[in-house]
Amino acid sequence: MNWGMENRLARIIKPADKRAVMLAVDHGYFLGPTSGLEDPRQTIEPLIPHADSIMLTRGVLRTSVDPNFDKPVVLRVSGGASILKELSNEDITVSIDDCIRLNVSAMALSIFVGSEFEKETLVSLAKLVDEGEKYGIPVLAVTAVGKDMARDVRYLGLACRIAAELGAHIVKTYYCDEFEQLIESCPIPVIVAGGKKTPELEALELTYNSVKGGAVGVDMGRNIFQSDCPVGMIQAVRAIVHDNVSVKEAYKIYEGAKGASAKRAAG
Repeated sequence: MNWGMENRLARIIKPADKRAVMLAVDHGYFLGPTSGLEDPRQTIEPLIPHADSIMLTRGVLRTSVDPNFDKPVVLRVSGGASILKELSNEDITVSIDDCIRLNVSAMALSIFVGSEFEKETLVSLAKLVDEGEKYGIPVLAVTAVGKDMARDVRYLGLACRIAAELGAHIVKTYYCDEFEQLIESCPIPVIVAGGKKTPELEALELTYNSVKGGAVGVDMGRNIFQSDCPVGMIQAVRAIVHDNVSVKEAYKIYEGAKGASAKRAAG
């Protein structure tokens, strides 16, 4: 691994504790104007200070993020399908040249193991790793799960191991029962997806269980920006990941921020 690769990975996964809080705001590439992301800049600006990195598309990066901000970018480089079609029919949509121009710290691509276009997405991953290795840019493989796919340790463990075998440097997947078994069988860092919006307490429990089970952290989107107090929620998530606080303590952080926000609005 070269110096540039190690440096970029160290910006995403903090060397002090080997943990990471990633803010996911790339949903629009297949969902369109997702609730809470109708105005990406308005959503992103108050949350960036509390994230270790941000995962997004180049369009949102260029239009909605101040170029003076100092957080590493994990750039979504796969796409080509929407919720109106077969989601697994993705391809690489961003050139390595543009990734370099945008100074990204990692490139993210979805793989659809067991889907109609499994082979195409896995080959795309391998090609992206080859391109990334030339320039010292790591690849985050996202184990996308279709509606017919089981989110159990057997399936997710298979998808994560394939991603690692093809050369991915980080893999993003879902939390599941027997999660420790998945971690043991995956030789690269695992980050857990936040998934669909759930009650704040449940999202904090997911965060706690994920890092306790061996994940380096979470890549959370809707459970933060669709919360009734997004800043309080990301602060609570960060406290679990980096400060090892309990779910109860983290929930107090969220409630405190929510109360303070309500007072400011009333005043």
